[in-house]
Amino acid sequence: MRTKRRLAWLVVLGFVLTAVFPATAFGATVDVQAESCVLMDADSGKVLYAKNPHKRLPPASMTKMMTMILAMEDLYEGKVQLKDKVIASEEAWKLGGSQIYLEPGEEMTYEDLLIAIAVGSANDACVAVAEHLDGSHEEFVARMNAKAKQLGLKDTHFVNCYGLPAEGHYSSAYDMAVMGRYALRYPKLLEYASIKEYDLRQGEFKLYNTNKLLWFYRGADGFKTGWTNEAKFCLTSTAKRDGLRLVCSVFASPEKGGHFRDSMKLFNYGFAKYAYRSFFAPGSQCGVVRVGKGAEKQVEAVAADAVGVTCLKGQEKNITQVKKLAGYVDAPVKKGDELGEITLFNDGKPVKKVKLVAYRDIERGGLISEIGKALSKIFLI
Repeated sequence: MRTKRRLAWLVVLGFVLTAVFPATAFGATVDVQAESCVLMDADSGKVLYAKNPHKRLPPASMTKMMTMILAMEDLYEGKVQLKDKVIASEEAWKLGGSQIYLEPGEEMTYEDLLIAIAVGSANDACVAVAEHLDGSHEEFVARMNAKAKQLGLKDTHFVNCYGLPAEGHYSSAYDMAVMGRYALRYPKLLEYASIKEYDLRQGEFKLYNTNKLLWFYRGADGFKTGWTNEAKFCLTSTAKRDGLRLVCSVFASPEKGGHFRDSMKLFNYGFAKYAYRSFFAPGSQCGVVRVGKGAEKQVEAVAADAVGVTCLKGQEKNITQVKKLAGYVDAPVKKGDELGEITLFNDGKPVKKVKLVAYRDIERGGLISEIGKALSKIFLI
């Protein structure tokens, strides 16, 4: 009798624990053949599923994730322009593996080279870009490692910018997922990584994207494959459905196409378990603030980031928001000045804060403007 009661209590306890805690906390498994993998929520950076996430392994051409990040960083900071001409060197020309067969002295636009990296995984294009930005391949690789350190990547070290095997060249599924999440801040990178086909050299050379998820997985729009005999089949990818964006990193899938199958299984798991509760998109107006001593009387407050949060499916109704906004500020106001914040709560617990910032500049009002405002108040009285 006691044994039956114990069994009954254990069954009840099991149901309670399953309802309260996510499945991953109790060893839920996805049938992934890869040696290492991570599924990450792009919004929060939370790991939703992992297998050997910090194991150091050769990343092959996923190395180009960092190459593209630095190339985009310089583009967005205005250090280089898309139509700038880049001249290929002999070092770029003599590289093997995936390439666009650059000739020494050949000129190509910065944009075409970035697309050649993102779509065609071109090793020679990587070196041409590296030399254009930093003067030498070695200096660029040093910057790659500095950026990895800045991002807190503890299991990553680069020896080259393209991913061919080299002693001391490694990364991990977790670190690569972090790079993928960071890359999302550059829309151009995602734009290029989602191109399926591209005509290079006025159509004389056709590029086909190595990431086949773009063709057969709904919502997939990036990032980068990798393969060498040493690294096996690898993929860092991202997909978005119903506002929920996930980042997936898969290392050392043993079979051809296995990196795609493993990634789809992980994405399926994530999209089945999680949802994204959205309130406002980035840049959405979330209120207005009165402006004193300004050329205008008010300024719009907009969301500096997405006002939304990822949660387990079925918990969307538990997500609430509280907005705090300044009632009054004095001019001058600069675009991007902080005016308040929105806090998101999951079942009463704070989970995310988003700044509300000024949409535009408001200059200080001149003497005539201030006299006009004063007279307006008098006559209204």
